[in-house]
Amino acid sequence: MKTSPSGIARITVEQAAERLGYGPGGAAGGHVAAPVLLDVRERDEWSAGHAPDAVHHPLTALLEGVPLPPGVQGRRLVVICRSGNRSRQAAALLTDHASEAVDVIGGMHEWARAGLPVVDAQGLRGTVA
Repeated sequence: MKTSPSGIARITVEQAAERLGYGPGGAAGGHVAAPVLLDVRERDEWSAGHAPDAVHHPLTALLEGVPLPPGVQGRRLVVICRSGNRSRQAAALLTDHASEAVDVIGGMHEWARAGLPVVDAQGLRGTVA
């Protein structure tokens, strides 16, 4: 785990996958204590392709003060975007508001490059937009 100059913890996609319970078969574990993968990209990016079991909550919503969905509140968060810029900003904002959040280095681009699963809005094979 790395720490950014702003003090936000940053992890690789491999570390994120391990924390989230993604195994060789590409399925996430259903552990109650497992962190939540929070995808902060915009709706069109999310629809094109996201990690299975991720929760969508755009950075724009966070910046507007829209609260996280109830099932996410109080959980440890692994925050991801397309390349790692918005997720770093979101992780900082969440940490400032007493959430435990880490940023995924390289975002969904690195997630897909690592061979981790990506699905579209219909649950079919997705792409990173």
